[in-house]
Amino acid sequence: MDKYFYDAKIAEEEYRRDLVDFREGIDLTTKERDAIANTIAPLLNQGQSVHQILSAHPQISQCERTIYNYIEAGVFKDSGINNFSLKEQVNRKLRGQKLKKRKEPVNYNGRRYTDYLAFRTANPETPSAQMDTVYNNPSGPYLQTFLFEKTAFMIGFLYTEKTCESMAGSLERLHGKLGNALFAKLFPVLLTDRGSEFEKHRLFELDKDGNSRLNIFYCDPMQSNQKAHIENNHNYVRDIIPNSYPLDCLTQRDIDLMFSHINSTPRLSLGDKSPYEVFAFFYGEAAANYLNIRKIERDDVILKPRLIYASKR
Repeated sequence: MDKYFYDAKIAEEEYRRDLVDFREGIDLTTKERDAIANTIAPLLNQGQSVHQILSAHPQISQCERTIYNYIEAGVFKDSGINNFSLKEQVNRKLRGQKLKKRKEPVNYNGRRYTDYLAFRTANPETPSAQMDTVYNNPSGPYLQTFLFEKTAFMIGFLYTEKTCESMAGSLERLHGKLGNALFAKLFPVLLTDRGSEFEKHRLFELDKDGNSRLNIFYCDPMQSNQKAHIENNHNYVRDIIPNSYPLDCLTQRDIDLMFSHINSTPRLSLGDKSPYEVFAFFYGEAAANYLNIRKIERDDVILKPRLIYASKR
């Protein structure tokens, strides 16, 4: 027959724990709270978002909004989780409202944003890539970025100068590395802004033999929202390379590592798949390898400066 032993100390501890659970006002026991905190705390510290964490840990039954509410209410404060642990909760400095119309020294006829929209309407199945430049100091170095719109897959190249020749050199090297067929699949259309480093459109459109390799189009002046995909994806870059951090201590290997982690971050817009997974599905893992991007396991993704700056100290 079963025998039961009464332990007054254990009974008192369970009673006190139940009192805490009943009075906290949340639908969690203390053990459930601690289990969630132990899962999300290290991943938030790596710069991952709540959505990213929940997509990789289905054992957490609470929805994304509930977890945000718990964090904001201080439920996990004993585990070091607060509002400042969240990617989007940090206050941002407002930009000044000084606007200045830029002069138009280049003839953009046939390559304006309206021409881009007309091209996309006539060729809806043709994928598009977007190009931009990121820097923390006007004197450089400069990070040229490309984003493949269909997959949200992003790559970048580090340069000490911001010229059309250097930026177009990326396409020249990619063309040689990827080959005609794969390059044509990835870069049939290129959308960028009217920065001086992109204005010599023939350097981008034509290969070294003068043959056409892509169609390039330019956004309207001061309309960065027209290439919103790459602008939004730069938020991941800024998580790892904040405005105050130098770029002159970085190497191309650091940049490739950064984009490997960014491309391994699942996105709600991709059905909780990562850009790497979607890109590999369409073009194969070999294509990602040609671009020096590798897959990072979800719990190993780091979106903090220490990813590439820890070894620079």
